[in-house]
Amino acid sequence: MKCPFCGAIDTQVIDSRVNEEGDSIRRRRRCPSCDKRFTTYETAELHMPQVIKQNGTREEFDRAKVRTSFMRALHKRPVPTEFVDQAIERIAQKALSLGERELPSRQIGEMVMHELYKLDKVAYIRFASVYRSFQDVDDFRDVIRDLDK
Repeated sequence: MKCPFCGAIDTQVIDSRVNEEGDSIRRRRRCPSCDKRFTTYETAELHMPQVIKQNGTREEFDRAKVRTSFMRALHKRPVPTEFVDQAIERIAQKALSLGERELPSRQIGEMVMHELYKLDKVAYIRFASVYRSFQDVDDFRDVIRDLDK
């Protein structure tokens, strides 16, 4: 690791510690040339899959867009933000674990619906009505009937 102070190429690791979550390592380093100390962090670099939209375009998986979907569906519903964060994390982890380089947006929408179903039934129906393009009241009745089963 190059010293950020003097640019020396060789630095020494004094101490290494894993963070509480276990997903990164903190290293204290010392430069033998200028004797300054600094900290580096080592984390795994994960690439989220590309999302293939309905019109065929591709874009990066965006947690903010998933969060927006949740927040719209959960508007004025008694669901803690912590639960939403956990649901978004489960969706991101599932997208990663599939091991695909590309995922259709429909598949991500289904994941969101699955998580909303567990969190709040009203939010689930709200999301489903837009996601599945409900045309009339019968579509709502069908989903509510499925919920009652």
